[in-house]
Amino acid sequence: MAEAMIEASNLVKRFVSGRIRRRVVEALRGVSFRVYKGEIYSFLGPNGAGKTTTVRILATLLDPDGGEARVAGFDVVKERWEVRRRIGVMLSVERGFYWKLTGRENLYYFGRLYGIPSRELKSRIEEVLDIVGLKDLGGADKPFEEMSLGMKARLGLARVLLKDPEVLILDEPTLGLDPASARTIRGVIKRLASEGRTIFITTHNMVEAELVSDRAAIIVGGRIAMEGTPDELKKRVFNSVNLEFKVRGDGQAAKKFFSKVRSEYANRLVGGVTFSEGVLTFRISVSREEPAEPIIDYVTRLAYQYKFKVLEIKALEPSLEDVFVAVSGSVDAQQGRVRGRIAR
Repeated sequence: MAEAMIEASNLVKRFVSGRIRRRVVEALRGVSFRVYKGEIYSFLGPNGAGKTTTVRILATLLDPDGGEARVAGFDVVKERWEVRRRIGVMLSVERGFYWKLTGRENLYYFGRLYGIPSRELKSRIEEVLDIVGLKDLGGADKPFEEMSLGMKARLGLARVLLKDPEVLILDEPTLGLDPASARTIRGVIKRLASEGRTIFITTHNMVEAELVSDRAAIIVGGRIAMEGTPDELKKRVFNSVNLEFKVRGDGQAAKKFFSKVRSEYANRLVGGVTFSEGVLTFRISVSREEPAEPIIDYVTRLAYQYKFKVLEIKALEPSLEDVFVAVSGSVDAQQGRVRGRIAR
């Protein structure tokens, strides 16, 4: 069994706000999860769900009020310095760098703060600059204040890698980046995981989470509502897929053709039907437990009967974003428990 590199057990965190009317806000209400060696684990949730609080606890920047967390086998409270030796943390793309220094100079400064010997540090800086591709963009010797946001993100990841950490904790690593820069950062993250590093990511970008995650957790109201691989989450929330048909034919015949389809599958048609430039498009919902072939056979035979040409048939799987919206909308934010069929 794979080694657990991050373990959270029943984490609780409360904040008190207000001077006159003191109000207790429960940021975390018993959060538990494990992240295994070499795994990319995405932590998803709406604003205020508890993502950043969890990150700060794992990074030893905030103590929990209850429960415990361990990183690389060390307690984040009792053995915080051992944890810090083994983690790389990126909480913001732009935070903490010296604006007048170049990328290389910033890395040298932080490397010395980390205690890396000067001779070793120089070669390590060149190595991490190559890993994140900052040299290729001409950013290694550019002052930080002149860098694009994409360059700053790469430099932030390079700083994280200076210590050659076993565990990376990345809070919104591609926030605000252009698509090309975000793709590069995702590629670096996947490469690092393939080398055996463990990566914990928070993100609002569901497409990104689906592309990079081995597993993901959705946190709402300070509790984890659901956890699993992207495919597992989709199957737990949605028990059906949509078959999309595109057929080409005469406009008058299209009305008769679709009338037949509607009479056969009236309760299973989803979304709208469109007819544009001779192409009729419609969708039929199919349970995951039933074969799709009978529906496909019926539609293709009907198309042949009405002299329609079948252009395309494809299964439309729900996205991780669909799962996130469904789960977030089905959770009582005060109790953090999943309601209805999603809970089953």
